[in-house]
Amino acid sequence: MIPRGWRKIHIGIDEETLEVRAVEVTTSNVGDAPMLPELLAQIPPDQHIGSVTADGAYDTRKCHDTIAAGGAHAIIPPRKNAKLWNPTSAGAIARNEAVNASRYLGRALWRRWSGYHRRSRVETKMHCLKLMGQGLMARDFDRQVAEIQIRVAVLNQYTALGIPITEPEG
Repeated sequence: MIPRGWRKIHIGIDEETLEVRAVEVTTSNVGDAPMLPELLAQIPPDQHIGSVTADGAYDTRKCHDTIAAGGAHAIIPPRKNAKLWNPTSAGAIARNEAVNASRYLGRALWRRWSGYHRRSRVETKMHCLKLMGQGLMARDFDRQVAEIQIRVAVLNQYTALGIPITEPEG
């Protein structure tokens, strides 16, 4: 008997509406960074993507070039030992600016200044998705993908019902 193994869910959310806009399911041996182009391709071309916020695993040339090609701003923390890239593409130029800003401001201040803290919203959305169940009922990979897509659709319906707005009084 072959073990089923882990499935990885890669999601992209709209920061304004908190709706899951892109989802990809892979086996556990597929990294996060190679999935970014597929996630961005799920967003209709007539809809503008202002920025893409991701963790340090996405600090690759392909990710930065894909984000820049889409006209978006990358908010990806450079690695601690990051070296400047040869500025041959818009993605490399933007990444070099992030490296220089991180060196000048320090990593902690760069994260605040760049808005990197907003990445926690996708982590929260992933937590909500996990609350719908850790396991999958389907055994076939394609059916597992469909099962996850159904969960995402249900989660988006919950989100569409409304998100509480907290306002200070006094």
